[in-house]
Amino acid sequence: MALLITGGAGYIGSHTARWLQQQGEQVVLLDNLQSGHRAAALQTGAPFYACDLRDREQVGHILRRHDIEAVLHLAGRSLVAESVHEPLLYYADNVGATTTFLQTLVDHGIRRVVFSSTAAVYGNPVSIPLHEDHPLQPVNPYGASKLAVEQLLAACWQAYGLASVSLRYFNVAGAWEDGTLGEAHQPETHLIPNVLQVAAGLRPHLTVYGDDYPTPDGTCIRDFVHVLDVARAHHLAVRRLRTGSGGALVYNLGSTHGWSVLEVVAAARRITGHPIPVCFAPRRLGDPPVLVAAAALASEHLGWQPRASLDDMLASAWRWQVCHPRGFYDDGPGRQGQA
Repeated sequence: MALLITGGAGYIGSHTARWLQQQGEQVVLLDNLQSGHRAAALQTGAPFYACDLRDREQVGHILRRHDIEAVLHLAGRSLVAESVHEPLLYYADNVGATTTFLQTLVDHGIRRVVFSSTAAVYGNPVSIPLHEDHPLQPVNPYGASKLAVEQLLAACWQAYGLASVSLRYFNVAGAWEDGTLGEAHQPETHLIPNVLQVAAGLRPHLTVYGDDYPTPDGTCIRDFVHVLDVARAHHLAVRRLRTGSGGALVYNLGSTHGWSVLEVVAAARRITGHPIPVCFAPRRLGDPPVLVAAAALASEHLGWQPRASLDDMLASAWRWQVCHPRGFYDDGPGRQGQA
């Protein structure tokens, strides 16, 4: 039996696939290559299908051919700003495609799903750290679409006995330790890769939005978690579902510690040995001063705790940046892939 990873050619999906393989799991990857990279999927050596979740015939074929026992559903759109400008696109891809996909799973008797959710479901925090029972008030269509899928999974448990674990990521960072696999987005919106691109001379400076927040150095504080810690959490979630644990379970994944933007920059300067010029700009609308996870439930129920430090995340991401200055974008037409 095997595990199907949707979004398997993406950043978290490809790292999770390789991690699971090292734990002795059989994995199958599915990705429509909308933002993923064929090269990332092929590095794992796992069966890979360039396929859309809405293609019920093809997805059904994959489920039958590989005797899929559970699904790690990481596919979807994830750019907050884009979601504000294209809400219909986000609901169509994150909610609509997932609805069709879940129908296919139910029809084929698959009742275990691990879902890639996000801290964006909380919206502006009313208390810190953020616990799983914090009010769910997303402030953008991206977060709202992820929350809609969480709610759909809860309904699927009641209606079909489909058990799920939704993992609410905070800021995922880092790369595979040997620099062979890492983060490559276009456009790149995440802080750590942008900081390292400045260190590598690919950007003239880092733009920091806001230096007047009520924090020690005036910049936003965020919680970062290593991508391999996230990959390990997916395996632990699958193992919990295998025990017969039912319901629609939800867990935060974060380091439970916050670092300000300027603290991240200072650490990156130390690790890379490069100056990283900073320019300040006005605050962005909707950026809260502090976002830090409470992750006690994941520890209690899954046996998961973050292992990597901020330095670990930066050092591995820097290794990837040095080895792959343009990420996977040197692959050209190879991104298109095939089944």
